Amino acid sequence: MKLTKTLVVLDLETTGTWIEKDRIIEIAMVKLTPEGTREVYASKVNPCMPIPAVVTELTGIKNEDVQSAPTFASIGGKVLEFIGEADVGGFSLERFDLPLLSREMTDAGLKFDSSNRTIYDAQKVYHLHERRDLFAAYAFYCHQELKDAHSALADAEASLSILEEQIKRYGKGEEAIEALKEFNYKTTMEFYDSDRKFRWWNGELYMMFGKYARKESLRVVAQKDPNYLQWILDKDFSDEVKLMIQEVMNGRHPKAEQCK
Repeated sequence: MKLTKTLVVLDLETTGTWIEKDRIIEIAMVKLTPEGTREVYASKVNPCMPIPAVVTELTGIKNEDVQSAPTFASIGGKVLEFIGEADVGGFSLERFDLPLLSREMTDAGLKFDSSNRTIYDAQKVYHLHERRDLFAAYAFYCHQELKDAHSALADAEASLSILEEQIKRYGKGEEAIEALKEFNYKTTMEFYDSDRKFRWWNGELYMMFGKYARKESLRVVAQKDPNYLQWILDKDFSDEVKLMIQEVMNGRHPKAEQCK
């Protein structure tokens, strides 16, 4: 790779994907210079909150792994110094890593500005150049070209073939389609309901709408403004949400494990 300006490639592991609230549990950066030097900075980070079990499953980082690690506030200056004026590269930077890093910097009383540097986001390049539709999935899993694409029957047959190949690849020796069930929760694990009106964070539910959006936990709202819960019951929310709200009004709060 030829460089005309120093490049820092970074990646974050975090307690979740809520940019406004979740915390860094590991940061790693690789710095490359035009002169050909290479420098690495990597550190576990104590998020000062429990790491959700599903995050531990995905990253392998446990609560005990970060207990003695520095907080981000204590290393934020080092991170800023390491990045310096370099351009930044990574995967899904613009959607996630950079906004969350910037928020962590702000929380630490520091400022990280990415607007004056070039961002090389591998995810954007990948999504612009590689198809992510049924045609591409069929080629990836079945190693064949999908004929008659957008014919309902051809697409249904292709989807069946893809599912069969996914069972073989990810089913851990099982042949039943139920082997794929375990993958369903991972895209919605942070939300209570299918409409994504309520989101889990640190064991509590938060509303994603209205005057309490992203501010107060549902438990706090129930205590300080029970009329707002009645308003939810009277509006056009899903039965799933209304049943949960009724339970909360009766003093029974859902447990975080239900988000799986």
